[in-house]
Amino acid sequence: MGKRRTPETPAAAAGGRDWSPWLLLALLIVVTFAAYHPAWHGGVLWDDDDHLTRLELQGTDGLYRIWFDVGATLQHYPLLHTAFWIEHRLFGDAMTAYHLVNIGMHCLAAVLLFIVLRRLAVPGALFAAAIFALHPVQVESVAWITELKNTMSTVLLLGAALLYLRFDRTRRAPDYALAAVVFVLALLTKTVTGTLPIALLIVLWWQRGRLDLRRDVLPLVPLAVVGIGAGLVTAWWEREFNRTTMSEFELTIVERVLVAGRAIVFHLSKLAWPANLTFSYPRWQIDAAAWWQYLFPLGVGAALAGLWSIRGWSRAPLAGFVFFCVALGPTLGFFNLYTFRYSFVADHYQYVACIGIIALVAGGLAHLANRRSVGTAVRFAAALAMLAPLAVVTWHQSHQYVDRDALYAATIARNPSSWLAHVNLGNDLQKRGRLTEAISNYHAALALAPESFEAHQNLGLALQKSGRFDEALAEMQTAVRIRPDAPEGHLGMGICWRSLNRLDDAAAEFREAIRLRPDYAEAHLHLASTLEAQGRVEESTGAFREAVRFGPALADAHYRFANALMRLDRKDEAIAEYRLAIAIDAAVAEYHNNLGFALEHSGRLAEALAAYTDALRLRPTSAFIENNMGSVLIRLGRFDDAIEHLRRSLQLDPEHKPARDNLALAMARRQGST
Repeated sequence: MGKRRTPETPAAAAGGRDWSPWLLLALLIVVTFAAYHPAWHGGVLWDDDDHLTRLELQGTDGLYRIWFDVGATLQHYPLLHTAFWIEHRLFGDAMTAYHLVNIGMHCLAAVLLFIVLRRLAVPGALFAAAIFALHPVQVESVAWITELKNTMSTVLLLGAALLYLRFDRTRRAPDYALAAVVFVLALLTKTVTGTLPIALLIVLWWQRGRLDLRRDVLPLVPLAVVGIGAGLVTAWWEREFNRTTMSEFELTIVERVLVAGRAIVFHLSKLAWPANLTFSYPRWQIDAAAWWQYLFPLGVGAALAGLWSIRGWSRAPLAGFVFFCVALGPTLGFFNLYTFRYSFVADHYQYVACIGIIALVAGGLAHLANRRSVGTAVRFAAALAMLAPLAVVTWHQSHQYVDRDALYAATIARNPSSWLAHVNLGNDLQKRGRLTEAISNYHAALALAPESFEAHQNLGLALQKSGRFDEALAEMQTAVRIRPDAPEGHLGMGICWRSLNRLDDAAAEFREAIRLRPDYAEAHLHLASTLEAQGRVEESTGAFREAVRFGPALADAHYRFANALMRLDRKDEAIAEYRLAIAIDAAVAEYHNNLGFALEHSGRLAEALAAYTDALRLRPTSAFIENNMGSVLIRLGRFDDAIEHLRRSLQLDPEHKPARDNLALAMARRQGST
C-alpha cells in the first residue's frame, strides 16, 4: 500500500486503453497453472474423502441435504459443498478436473486482487497479484482439493470488497445490496471471510486517515453482525461435531495470547522466507511460565506501536500489518479449531491474510521505483528476478500433493513429530490391505502420542483384521478409556468382542455406540449382524432397517437387510433392498446372486436368469452360482443350457451335492421331453 498512483502509460495518457496489464495477467495465469502442474493429476489427500460429495449426497435430494441437513457434510459450508456436488456431476471421480478448478479459482482470486488494488490506487497492483499467485505458501490451499473453500471463498470475498468499494463511491442502495449478497455467499463457503467488514474499515482508514461514524462505520455494522453470527455457528459446529472440548483445547487466556503472538510471527516468517514448508507443522508446547514465549506477543505489540507512531509519515505499514492480523484472527487460538489438536499453524490459514503484507511490500517497492524514476525494463527484470524463485519453489512444493504417499512422506520427513501423519498413513495402508506396514505406523504414532485415541483405535482394527484378537481388544479398551464418549471406540470394542465370539458383550458395545450417536449406521449394521448370529431374527431385521435408514449409501447394509427379509419370507421387500445394494455397488457377485435367488423364488424366472448372469460374469469360477444358473434354466425348460452350467459347477466343485442333484433332474427332464 502506498500514497501515490503509478504514472500513466503513454497509451493511457493519450486516451487509449492500456492492454499491457491484462496481457501480463493472462501470462501470469499461464505461469501459475504451469507452476502447479505437478498437482494437476494428484489424487485425494488427507481428508478429501470426507469433503468431496459422498455417495448418499450425489443425487438431487443430496443437494437439499447439503443445505438443510445439519451434519450431512463435514462442515456446514453449503455453497462449498454445492460446488463439490456440481463438480461430481460434471467430472465424476476425475480428480484432475477438481485440481484444475481449484487452480483456476486461485488465478481468479489473483485477478480480482489486482482489480481491487488498482481501484484503491495501490502502486504495484500487478506485482502484488503475481506474488499472491506464485508464492509457495499458497500451495496448500491450491493443490489440496479440500481447500476449494479457501480459493472459492476468497474470490467471493474480493468480489464483495470490490462491490462495497463501488458503493462507498456511489452510495447507491443496489450496490450495497449486491455487496451484501456476495458477502453472504462468501460466508456460506467459509466463515473466516466474516472478517471482511473489519478489513474494509482498515482500508477506509488507510485512504482517509480517519473513520466517519455515519459514512464509514454504520454501513458495515449489518455485515459485521452477519459475519459474527456465521462465526458463532462455526464455533458451535467445531464444539459439537469436532469435539473441541477435549483436554487439548483447554487453554487459559494467557496461553491463547501466547499462541496468537507466536502464530503471527510464524506466518510472517514463512511469508518472508518460504523454506521447509510442510502440510502439518509441529504443535508447540505452550508454557505460561517460560519467559521467552512472551517475546512473540510483545514483539507483535511493539510492531503495532511502532507502526502507529509513524502513521503521520505513512499509514500503509500499519494498515497492511493490521489487515494481516485481523484476517488471521479466527485461526489465532482465541477460538478452538479441530486442527489445534496437532498444530496451531498451517499455511492455508494465511491465504487471505498474506494480502495485507504482499500489497504493502509490492506497493512500497513500486512507490520507491516511482520516486527514483526506474525504467519499465528494469522494473520488469527486477520483478522477474523476485517472482521466478517463488514459482520454482511452488512447482517443487506441488510435488508433495501428487498422492497420499508423497504427502505423508514429505510431512513425516519435515515434521517427524507428526503423530497424525503416521495415523493417516496407517489408515491408508490398512485400506490397501498392507496391515503390517499400517501397524508399524500406528506404533510410531503412539510413540509420539501415547494417548492418541485414533492411533489406539485404528491399531486395534488392524490387529483384528490380522487375527490378533486379544491384542486388538487391548487397544480398543485403551481407546475407550481415553475417550469414553466416542462412539467409534465402542464400535471397535464390539467388533473385537464379536471376533472372540462374545456376542452379548459385542451387542452391548454396539448399543452404547448407538446411544452416543443414534444415527451411527455402521453401529446399527454391526448390531444387526450380531443379533442375527444370536438367532434373534426379528430384532436383527429391525436393526438392519435402522442401518439402511441412517446409512443409505452402505451397500452391505442393504444386502444384509435383504437377506434378513428373505428369512422372514418377505421376498418383494428383499428384492427391493438387493436392487438398492446393486445400485450402490454393482461389482459384488453375491448381491446379484441373492437377487437372482429371491426373483427365482418369486416366480420371476427371466429376471432371475439375468441376475445370475451378472453374478457369473463377476465370479465365473463359482460352483454355487453355476448351480443356481442351472436351477433356473431347468425351470425355464432350457435343459441343454442347464446341463452345461451344472457340469461346470461340478468341475469347479465335484462335491457340490445340489449341482449333482440338479444335473440328474435336468437330464431326466430333457429325456422326458424328447
